[in-house]
Amino acid sequence: MAWKIVVGMSGGVDSAVAALLLHRDGHEVIGVFMKNWEETDENGVCLATQDYADVEAVCRHIGIPHYTVNFTAAYKERVFAHFLSEYQKGRTPNPDVLCNREIKFDAFLDFSVKLGADKLATGHFANLVETDGKISLLRGADPLKDQSYFLYMLTQEPLRKALFPVGGLTKEKVRQIAREASLPVAEKKDSTGICFIGERNFKTFLQGYMPTQPGDIVTADGARVGRHDGLTYYTLGQRRGLGIGGAPGNGGRWFVIAKNTKQNTLIVSQGEDSKQLYSQVAWADGATWISGAPPAPSFSCTAKYRYRQPDQGVRVSVDGGQLVITADVPQRAVTPGQSVVFYKGETCLGGAVIDRTA
Repeated sequence: MAWKIVVGMSGGVDSAVAALLLHRDGHEVIGVFMKNWEETDENGVCLATQDYADVEAVCRHIGIPHYTVNFTAAYKERVFAHFLSEYQKGRTPNPDVLCNREIKFDAFLDFSVKLGADKLATGHFANLVETDGKISLLRGADPLKDQSYFLYMLTQEPLRKALFPVGGLTKEKVRQIAREASLPVAEKKDSTGICFIGERNFKTFLQGYMPTQPGDIVTADGARVGRHDGLTYYTLGQRRGLGIGGAPGNGGRWFVIAKNTKQNTLIVSQGEDSKQLYSQVAWADGATWISGAPPAPSFSCTAKYRYRQPDQGVRVSVDGGQLVITADVPQRAVTPGQSVVFYKGETCLGGAVIDRTA
């Protein structure tokens, strides 16, 4: 069965190969570049210009039409405003998770439907399986590139329209297909970090949007060991950039263990194995479930408290949209604002945003 498929193209190799494979399968494929951020470099050149040029070149090479759509207003309102709000509260958000729900599989999906598309495809490394009318989200075949963590907020409705053509491939195989097809982006470097910050210094970027409020760096017992530039610029478990390497102590490295927003103090401890870096119980809000409901009021599974973390055994208790998560073993630097995502084997169950820890 041939479908009309819109492919969200970023200018990278993954979405390019996704479009190529769908075209080879006989579908009517339309490449669309999403512009989510408007900013220029020091020469006044739009930072998205090269990515769009790469999308043009790929679509021309494959032989499919291409368009661009501008979601910068929606992105700033529905993703970036939340990103800033979370940092102002001393939390560490994950904008990519929200972007997938609010932009790629909401605003962009609506755009695709208006184009008459049957499906929306992206270059995510994840898989979908339908069983008895329910869609399940599975990990990507490449464990080093699996992106199901970033898709946990999606529900049944958008997943029914979604396709992930490279989900069953390894990154190496994606590169091989791109080379064999002579795609212009076959050797293009993968993008890293938060999309709207790119290669820039994170602290410098935030300083352009948020006021700086310096304060004291203190130990858990209140001893002052330095000054911070603003709580916004630090995250739990961080050890670089603290500027207190020569401060008194046991000679070990200093790590951020907490933020006191009321007193504007950054709390640190020495030693990577400091007990104050670890917690066993976490509370999380805004739970969403791929199937539409949690597996049970209380259940055991595995979880990732951050992307690329190995699976951790946990017990989850559900109270409406709030969860209490008890890990089998204490977890290092569980960070409010980050997402905790749950799995049963290869299946992503859903997740929530970490609120606090014990």
